[in-house]
Amino acid sequence: MDAGAAPGLEGPPQQEQISHTKLSADDEWNLQQERMYRLHRGHESMHLEMIVVFLCALVVAQVVLVRWRQRHGRSYNLVTLLQMWVVPLYFTIKLYWWRFLSMWGMFSVITSYILFRATRKPLSGRTPRLVYKWFLLIYKLSYAFGVVGYLAIIFTMCGFNLFFRIKARDSMDFGIVSLFYGLYYGVMGRDFAEICSDYMASTLGFYSVSGMPTRSLSDDICAVCGQKIIVELDEEGLIENTYQLSCKHVFHEFCIRGWCIVGKKQTCPYCKEKVDLKRMINNPLATVSSIACSQEFIREKNPPCGFPKD
Repeated sequence: MDAGAAPGLEGPPQQEQISHTKLSADDEWNLQQERMYRLHRGHESMHLEMIVVFLCALVVAQVVLVRWRQRHGRSYNLVTLLQMWVVPLYFTIKLYWWRFLSMWGMFSVITSYILFRATRKPLSGRTPRLVYKWFLLIYKLSYAFGVVGYLAIIFTMCGFNLFFRIKARDSMDFGIVSLFYGLYYGVMGRDFAEICSDYMASTLGFYSVSGMPTRSLSDDICAVCGQKIIVELDEEGLIENTYQLSCKHVFHEFCIRGWCIVGKKQTCPYCKEKVDLKRMINNPLATVSSIACSQEFIREKNPPCGFPKD
């Protein structure tokens, strides 16, 4: 164009070119925020409508989820568990979170094997012990990760990271990641443990989620693993302490603790009477001399010695 061109025919103003090679990370972040503000300037009314729609959808979704859980609890638990298990896989691959992907893969492989063992028929007598050991380990690890993450966040918010010359961003990231791992795998382990407990109990036939058991329980059988409570010297089985509930049913100590604490069941595996979890957790001496007491219980069909009558 020649110098005498009309002003109205001038081209669009050129945007100011900024070299990103000389900008620090904080300056580049501020520049991105400024561009975002310019892009959405004048859209305040539309943003308000979006917030209102979002809040209404959130309330409706919560009502629907609560009703779904009340009417169809098993399908609700199964669908939410599958979403928690599968959805993170997409984001970890898309965002290249290889650390989380490796831990997720290891947890999925071992849990899939445990779930496979728990759903086999006939059920092996050692499967309940394997299931409860694995999920008890998951519970302890997730609890430890959660506590460490929470303390790291409080540590950073109080400014204690400055005494150790740790950047606030690094310590906060560590705390958030640890807390997330603890919550995520804790919830996943809890739900999978409950599913495995239901499958194993229904396979043995001594427990039914709805209705009466399909098998009658004899005095010398543990309703959780289906094995004999008292094993002779020439017999194959589990030799360990036993535990008697208030309903007078006797189980292997590890089995009933796994059923109630890991499997999140608060009822007797056979008669569904309420279990006093506080007494079970805070009274480990209830199993002292339990083998001898169980022998007397089986022979005489009376409550085991050493246990107070209700």
